[in-house]
Amino acid sequence: MDFIATDPPPGGTPASTPPVTIESGGERLLGVLHRPAGEGPHPIVVLLHGFPGNERNFDLAQALRRAGYAALVFHYRGAWGVGGSYSWGHMLEDAARVVTEVRSMDGLDPSRLAVVGHSVGGFIALMTAAADPAVRAVVSVAGFDLGVAAAAFSRAELVEIFRDELLPLRGTTAEALADEMRSAGEGWELARLAPKLADRPVLLIGTGRDPIAVVEVHHRPLVEAYAAGRLEHHVFPTDHPLSDHRVALARTIADFLDRALVP
Repeated sequence: MDFIATDPPPGGTPASTPPVTIESGGERLLGVLHRPAGEGPHPIVVLLHGFPGNERNFDLAQALRRAGYAALVFHYRGAWGVGGSYSWGHMLEDAARVVTEVRSMDGLDPSRLAVVGHSVGGFIALMTAAADPAVRAVVSVAGFDLGVAAAAFSRAELVEIFRDELLPLRGTTAEALADEMRSAGEGWELARLAPKLADRPVLLIGTGRDPIAVVEVHHRPLVEAYAAGRLEHHVFPTDHPLSDHRVALARTIADFLDRALVP
């Protein structure tokens, strides 16, 4: 069955799409679980959107569900109507909390869990996996390296980059986001995570027509840093949201996960 073009056959336990809430930092994160057909236990994919999250990858969640994965999409504190204040640190905390909580959901297999992130979500995915050895595999798509960007841009340049993207967010400013990045500095450079991820499958997807997560700055240095590990990498000739490569993206990620999350 081609999971891209074919719905699951009738019969048995049907697929479902329950809303979920997960508490983090005193706030209730809002999420949607795309649960596959069948009794399970199903492997799990946590999908992490970027800043501010204009591309939230619900199409990937639907495709991965048809491929047999339970896919969770959620919003961080201070983003898209969720209470609390938005910050890079809160994104990291929220992702870690969600990864912990999803393991205890009925019908899911906590031993087969992957995190997949886009843009800043790719940064969050790699950081989350590096901090949690129980994450079996990690995917970064058009990943944006906050540590590298903090070194490459001045505070004023970062403020200008962030200023027009704040409408879906609350409790933050462009200045606060810039200062948080610059305070973390090289400690947030993703190349430093290579030793912690060397024993797990990592998929890096760069975007060749991307003025945001520029391949030569955000992708190729990571490929070099992670080369000694279990790395797979691709560069698609597309823009930052992968606007004309969504099918290729879904197939590439599903194929990687099929190999990385073998029971």
